[in-house]
Amino acid sequence: MTEPNGSPEDVIKVRRGLFGPPGSGDTSGYGRLVAEVALPAETPRPYGGYFDELVDTLTAGLQRNGIEFDDAVEKVVVYRGELTLYVRRAQLPAVAQLLRDDPALRFELSLGVSGVHYPGDVDRELHAVYPLRSITHSRRVRLEVTAPDADPHIPSLFAIYPTTDWHERETYDFFGIIFDGHPSLTRIEMPDDWHGHPQRKDYPLGGIPVEYKGAHIPPPDQRRAYK
Repeated sequence: MTEPNGSPEDVIKVRRGLFGPPGSGDTSGYGRLVAEVALPAETPRPYGGYFDELVDTLTAGLQRNGIEFDDAVEKVVVYRGELTLYVRRAQLPAVAQLLRDDPALRFELSLGVSGVHYPGDVDRELHAVYPLRSITHSRRVRLEVTAPDADPHIPSLFAIYPTTDWHERETYDFFGIIFDGHPSLTRIEMPDDWHGHPQRKDYPLGGIPVEYKGAHIPPPDQRRAYK
């Protein structure tokens, strides 16, 4: 499969219906929709712009540290004009440290971390995404790291980019990704005794009962289904 701009994509799931699972009583007319869930596939060289130079510099720096590029980076993706390096989680600190400290790279600023949950991406369902910015060279790169639901551990980048402190806590809170080495990995928005991680795609659909002008509106998972 290819994306509209010609970039290849990897289909990880085929989703059927829009508003509910089969047998939900959905009468909206959307029950027969079929949609593919796809992620960008690896991009072949040349990447274009400064992307080739960045990858070459990173490769040389890793080799100086005794690390082969393919042992640290799963794939390089150029998608809609942006560069993403899919980094193997064990090598995330080494890659981030080099991107920050190498004079030819100098990605001094981490803009945080975002979590994503792809239940169809088997054995790599949880993704953590770090956008980095080089103020020195006016460049951007994105690091993406995956972990399975069964082992949701990713090394923390707090020691390299202290600005990720609360972002990693929020990603842990909402997605359950455990950032090993974080100095205080506790919930940041949900109560301490909250069960589960609300932004995972498999989190139970819930809500709060609402009363409006005498009408009682139950949470979505408590509403009746049409037969």
